[in-house]
Amino acid sequence: MKNHLTYKNIEAFVFKLWEREVSEEPISEKEKELLTKWRIRTEKDLDTVHRKESRERILSGLEHYFPQSDIISIHSVTRFKTNLYKIAAVIILLLSLEGIFTYTMFIKPDVYLAKSENRIVHLEDGSVVTLLPGAELTVVKSFPASTRVVDLKGDAIFSVAKSKVHPFVVRADGFSTKVLGTVFKISQSGKKKAVDLYEGKVAVSSPGVPVSFLKPNQKWTNFGIAHTTAVISISPVKNSAGKVSSILSLSFNDVPLKEVVTVLESSYNTKVLYPKDAEDKKITADFTGGTVGENIESLAFILGLEVQKKENTYILKK
Repeated sequence: MKNHLTYKNIEAFVFKLWEREVSEEPISEKEKELLTKWRIRTEKDLDTVHRKESRERILSGLEHYFPQSDIISIHSVTRFKTNLYKIAAVIILLLSLEGIFTYTMFIKPDVYLAKSENRIVHLEDGSVVTLLPGAELTVVKSFPASTRVVDLKGDAIFSVAKSKVHPFVVRADGFSTKVLGTVFKISQSGKKKAVDLYEGKVAVSSPGVPVSFLKPNQKWTNFGIAHTTAVISISPVKNSAGKVSSILSLSFNDVPLKEVVTVLESSYNTKVLYPKDAEDKKITADFTGGTVGENIESLAFILGLEVQKKENTYILKK
């Protein structure tokens, strides 16, 4: 089979070979080889159960063609059944070809990949996705449905068409973002995940931590730590191009103390010392709206430790 043949011509060619085979007309060795290769190619994606069900469904539909009279010889019935199976084999081949075509045209998801440059993808609902280099977007053929769902690998900026009844969900690596219509950016770098909201509202969910609801100029992140979530407010600095950030909420669910301290130190630009034998103790806490001092006091209470402060350092001790 030559690669330059169109799908339609290949299908017609193979059908002719198969027709000759079931009619017991002579077929050359080369033609038998081509027919065998095509059968393997078309059936490789169909499991045993699928093929069995297809044969049974076809034969069931042809049952009324079997001779019903008792005076017909056993030889006639056997021969008719043999021919019927051959006819069914041809039909199954065509169903296989149609199934592959149907899967490609109507079931197989569309995959968009941004290689070395940004790539803009216009979705059927009017939403626009800007894929950053290395990102991959997968969209099912049923999109848009009652819930508009896409899958994302890498980083992308979404401008989602507004709909009060059809939520838009981006499933990323280990978390998802749900919106009704807004502009936001998803960033994924190793274990570190983030969502930056520019317009509208979004809900970000991740296993093991509460759902976070963002407003414009807010950011969700997990700091690269499992079962950790934070909402950060990002505000512009007056008379400057810079921005200042502040933590609005911070949650940990069964997270080792050493990782909790790492987040607190980086978030509040401070230093926290604690007993070495407590570094692997699992912490579950929700620090919302508190200052750095209040949050560390809460952490000490959970550990049953005292707090002592020296300049910009907090010391947790027994």
